Formats: sequence, C-alpha cells, structure tokens
Amino acid sequence: MNDEHAGYCPVMGSLRTSPPPPRAVEMRTWALASGAELRALRASLHEALTGHALAEGEELDDIPERIVLVATELATNALLHGLPPTTVRLLHDDDLFILDVADHDLTTVPELAGTRPLGAGGRGLQLARAFSLDVGWYATHDTKHIWASFPRREAGEAGGAR
Repeated sequence: MNDEHAGYCPVMGSLRTSPPPPRAVEMRTWALASGAELRALRASLHEALTGHALAEGEELDDIPERIVLVATELATNALLHGLPPTTVRLLHDDDLFILDVADHDLTTVPELAGTRPLGAGGRGLQLARAFSLDVGWYATHDTKHIWASFPRREAGEAGGAR
C-alpha cells in the first residue's frame, strides 16, 4: 500500500489507517455472534480459499493456513473487544487475498500489543503483521475494519506472488 489511498495517515505503533486495495472483489462474507462460530468460520474459509472442505486431520497449504490463522485471531479480537456483530469478509484482487474483519465499536482504535500491558491480550494484530503482506485499519460511519493481505499463490508457483 502507499500514500495514494484516500484516508491514509500513520497511527499508533506501526498500524496505519488505510482501506484495502480499491479493486478488491468480495468472495465470501461471514457474520459471527460468538466464539462458538469460529470453528465453522475456519472450515468455511478453507473451502472458499481452496474449493474443498478441510478433511479431518488434513493440513493446510501455507497461504490458506496463514489466512485461517489470522482470520481466527482478528475475529476473536472483534468478538472479545468489539461490538457485535462481527463480520469477516474474504476479498481478492489480481494477486492478493484480503481478509477484512469488522465490528461496530467506533470508540477505540486498534492497538498493537506492544503498547498494552503484558497479559492484556492483543497479540492478534502482531500475528496478522507477521503472517501477512500488509495490515491496516479503517472506519466507516458504523464499523471499524482491520484487514490483512496475502499473496494468492505460493512464492515459486507459476504466476507467483509479488
């Protein structure tokens, strides 16, 4: 991402305000009301990414695994610290998958765990930064969104990621 995106401005820590790429097209949306729905989210997200359901004991390829892990972390944060409902969206553009997680708490901004007291949680954003290409957040008139982008292909595959 770069400064050409409307609304870009640096914020606390290294997490910045920026919408996801404007050409991103929505693939699938999930609405969550409780943590009990996270398992179904993981299975459904895997199917949306790979075209097949995750079999018992099956391991994920690297990119779907990263996306599912980050989705779980960000959705858990939204369920615990945000206002319901939590919405998880999977988007894509030419070479990226974008995960966008929203809640309705506009009174707080996302904070990296390094700015919180030890034990206060918040490691989901650090994991998102570690496992994705880019992370940002933005707000609309009624929702706060945190997004993370991932390459659509493993490095080394034909037409690989940038």
